[in-house]
Amino acid sequence: MNIAILSAGTGWHMRDLQRAALALGHRASAVDFRHVHATLPENHTPLDEFDAVIVRTMPPGSLEQVVFRMDVLHRLHAKGKQVLNPPAALETCVDKYLACARLETAGLPVPRTMVCQEAESALSGFHALGGDVVVKPLFGSEGRGMIRVNDEETAWRAFRTLERLQAVLYLQEFIRHPGWDLRAFVIGNNVIAAMRRHARKGWRTNVAQGGHAEPITLTAEEEHIALAGAKALGTPIAGIDILPKPDGGYVILEVNAVPGWRALAPATGIDVAKTIVAFICQSHDR
Repeated sequence: MNIAILSAGTGWHMRDLQRAALALGHRASAVDFRHVHATLPENHTPLDEFDAVIVRTMPPGSLEQVVFRMDVLHRLHAKGKQVLNPPAALETCVDKYLACARLETAGLPVPRTMVCQEAESALSGFHALGGDVVVKPLFGSEGRGMIRVNDEETAWRAFRTLERLQAVLYLQEFIRHPGWDLRAFVIGNNVIAAMRRHARKGWRTNVAQGGHAEPITLTAEEEHIALAGAKALGTPIAGIDILPKPDGGYVILEVNAVPGWRALAPATGIDVAKTIVAFICQSHDR
């Protein structure tokens, strides 16, 4: 099987997928998203030469460039090409508001959230959410760009700055946690691995922000939440971030449609890349 890995270079995850594909008797080639083009009326792209496509990243670009790249993925998917994750799922998960709304519609627990476009509404939301919130970029990952504010003056300054930048203000209540959260890695209908991510200091548990991981086996409730979250957003492959609440129960913080496993694989001993390649090949043969 010939697999395209859409990337923006030769990063660790791309190399790991190539290693796994070769070990399983397949070929995986890196394709730079920025070099993808399309022709009409043939409706041809360089990705048509591959049996399946794995999306590993969306490089920075203008709105037009990003829209065109997603158009290409939608056209491939419409022609029956296997794309993981499907373009509709990628679009949903990259948008924190839309993803959170769809999780909530599916009856899954999410943090109380306020999304608006100007500072005054954000300040009202700040008070409604208890005066202690996490402000997140609408598009972002690995904990980048998140700030916690629990002071009215600081909140107002942050909101005014974001308003001037014409950013969407995305606020979630700060949920006190025991210094850790859970990351479940879903492939198909299974949680193949999970880890508990401990904050190095403060409240951020992201490994990319200095947290450390330990392998765990999820409880039945935790596994149900993870699988239901992936299903609600249409992601055959997903990283589900789950946070315990102080009064019991859990909330889903995020569903990542391009999840990494650089910390997860050594922590759990699972060859995640091989599992992904095997899954895409099995799905292609059905």
